[in-house]
Amino acid sequence: MSGAAKEIEWRLSDAPVPYPEAVAAMEERVAAIRAGTAAELVWLLEHPPLYTAGTSAKDADLVAPDLFPVYRTGRGGQYTYHGPGQRVGYVLLDLRRRGADLRAYVNRLEEWIIGTLVRFNVTGERRAGRVGIWIDEGQGREKKIAAIGVRVRHWISFHGIALNVDPDLSHYRGIIPCGVREHGVTSLAEQGIIVAMPEVDAALRSAFDEAFAKPLVCAR
Repeated sequence: MSGAAKEIEWRLSDAPVPYPEAVAAMEERVAAIRAGTAAELVWLLEHPPLYTAGTSAKDADLVAPDLFPVYRTGRGGQYTYHGPGQRVGYVLLDLRRRGADLRAYVNRLEEWIIGTLVRFNVTGERRAGRVGIWIDEGQGREKKIAAIGVRVRHWISFHGIALNVDPDLSHYRGIIPCGVREHGVTSLAEQGIIVAMPEVDAALRSAFDEAFAKPLVCAR
């Protein structure tokens, strides 16, 4: 593990965190990281059921606007769902220290999720033109198991990833997740992997150290 990785603070919230509260906390921390008065942070948490709309969200993809609260957010991407049983990882890093390469950073987030899934004998894959990590179920069926949505301000990252552990997948019915109509969503539980959240957190921590141990340099 690199020296930089050792300096990262890890925060774990056991109770669901309201979305506005989480955003406010991230905004405050981003400013502190930029000013050099706080360490980088990885924050693992859950949210109450809600939808978020990224900067590319299309109104037509919000199918049931009254099902859950909807929050407009400055992260990239389209509509996504957050709720109990889904582990959200907010990643607040100073990319000025890490190559200032957004493409490389997103690639490393993908590696983080894929490495986490490997620890549960699940194969997560990238797909060209589709953000997030996907499960190939065979016979042309693919489902999304993890979402990625990032925002960067003055080269400080925030927002991050969302891994479906055992959420209520019917809650996705109110949106077209990430604008993808032809493929569904899945979870570790739906894939037959029944795992407690502390085990997921341990896997995320271990996989993060591997994914971010090397400098952020993206092959072009």
